[in-house]
Amino acid sequence: MPLKEAARKMPSTNKKSGTQAGPAPKYKRVLLKLSGESFCKPGGFGINPDELASIASEIRDAAALGSQIAVVVGGGNIIRGAQLAEAGHIHQATADHMGMLGTVINALALKEKLKDLGRECRVMSAIEIRAVAEPFIRGRALRHMEKGRVVILAAGTGNPFFTTDTCAALRATELECEILLKATKVDGVYTADPKKDPTAKRFDTLSFADALARKLKIMDMTALAMCQEHEIPVLVFDFNRPGNIARVIRGESIGTLVTVR
Repeated sequence: MPLKEAARKMPSTNKKSGTQAGPAPKYKRVLLKLSGESFCKPGGFGINPDELASIASEIRDAAALGSQIAVVVGGGNIIRGAQLAEAGHIHQATADHMGMLGTVINALALKEKLKDLGRECRVMSAIEIRAVAEPFIRGRALRHMEKGRVVILAAGTGNPFFTTDTCAALRATELECEILLKATKVDGVYTADPKKDPTAKRFDTLSFADALARKLKIMDMTALAMCQEHEIPVLVFDFNRPGNIARVIRGESIGTLVTVR
């Protein structure tokens, strides 16, 4: 195919906003929850450059569709505060704050890679670390998103005894997101652990009431209850498949959708 003809077939991009021309995405504003495991190889630790580049490029491509994206990052690849607390060496409040600092490390890494890929972004932290991140202020976060910047939310809620899942539910509510995207290593929610039970079946859709009643390990109960109360659907999907974040934003049916009804 001639070069000029190939160029005409490629989606055009608005250089000012970084968005691609084409059909409008289904969701105008979304919150993406990434676990710390997204930043390392399976069973690994720390930040793997290849995994970082992969997840950053996925977010960049999804943002190019025109949706406003906020990202809540976990920190389990850096430190697991809950395990330290359970071992009895460190008080849980201190261990949880150590975990929050782990999320800041991941957020800064993601920010640098997104900027390297040409996507404007900001890191906002629930605990004050002005040298490396802005404090989380709802109005400022919304303004960044309206300008097309990816907002990376670090340090959880800023309070011990709350998970980053609860932070995701809280920020999705505060920022009036249309959906919470829960990126996992499996392609949805199953009746049982598919790795342990070969008869486990995947749900295409599920209600919050059923998820809570079955005690399915989608998110912690506080996060699920908050999403249920504020009618924010949760989509659980496999982030390892290239293009899945963009597919979700376009409205394609993948993973498991958890809704009020």
